[in-house]
Amino acid sequence: MRAVIRRHGALVVDHMAAPVPAAGQVLCKTLVCGICGSDLHALDHYDHMIDMTAQMGGFSHMKKGADTVFGHEFCCEVLESGPGTDGRFKPGTRVVSTPGLITPDGFEAVGYSSRIPGGFAETMLLSEMLMLEVPNGLSSEHAALTEPLAVGEHAVIKAGVEADHALMVVGCGPVGLAVIACLKARGLGPIVACDYSPERRAAAQAMGADQVIDPAQSSPHDSWAALGVPGSRAEGVVAAAQGKSVRRPLIFECVGAPGVVQALASAAPAGTRILVAGVCMETDRIEPLVLITKEIELRYVLGYTAEEFAASLRNLAEGVTGYAGVITSVVSLDETPQAFTQLQTDKSQIKILVAPGK
Repeated sequence: MRAVIRRHGALVVDHMAAPVPAAGQVLCKTLVCGICGSDLHALDHYDHMIDMTAQMGGFSHMKKGADTVFGHEFCCEVLESGPGTDGRFKPGTRVVSTPGLITPDGFEAVGYSSRIPGGFAETMLLSEMLMLEVPNGLSSEHAALTEPLAVGEHAVIKAGVEADHALMVVGCGPVGLAVIACLKARGLGPIVACDYSPERRAAAQAMGADQVIDPAQSSPHDSWAALGVPGSRAEGVVAAAQGKSVRRPLIFECVGAPGVVQALASAAPAGTRILVAGVCMETDRIEPLVLITKEIELRYVLGYTAEEFAASLRNLAEGVTGYAGVITSVVSLDETPQAFTQLQTDKSQIKILVAPGK
């Protein structure tokens, strides 16, 4: 089969052996798979990710110097059920799945393994017990958005958003837009969205952001007062004494670049909660005194639960979220290496999907 393979630090399109399903596994044809920011990170920081996983006491199925096929945001078509399956999914059924394969050695991350192919290949293996059938009427392209939408769902839940929060989303790539979509689905707001890209600001507005800001033109932190957030603790005490309602600031950091967390903490009002969903791949630095003095709260999140994944699929199918608007293009396997470059350099692109059969 054909696949996009990370080989010697670059992406190449080549042939490789098709996978064979083992006990409990299902062979599927990849219909479409999204390119994630984590895929961009893995391309450039491959060895570092392996080293950090080991440092944290984990085990990476990515191997240094080995070929690896990325891709974990997929919609597939069932081809053949392997031994030990219940046959719940007939050939031709379209499915999505949390990107993991259950093997005799444990759970293996699909798209981050040198032993099994991810979604940037013509076929892939899934575990029957993790698969979900795509509801009738939902396109394969939109079904492939289940995984990134689940990331936003998890971030919103872990943030502990309440009705009196004033919300800011910094970085309107796929994760930031997923956060906005999930907040609006809950009727939460107001939401200020911030990004340098006009295309991404437009997407944020389409998702339901109440205000969009170009940080090159003005600071998003100038918006807090208009949202009802006190500028200082003293102002908050006075407002409470006067019986005025005040809002609490909550920021979703969805950029994942060095210096962003510190910059937000320095500029945000006292008592701000910062939910960090952006994955920074470099050593970062903060000034603890700033965060301590202002009682800034940091929460870091990653991934989602199986329940959040299933809920995201339902929300897409039932039109609860407007997240489908993140797709900016669909490319073939041969066009995928260039698509990676586009996403790294052209911020008018948001979510590019790979269709192996194109």
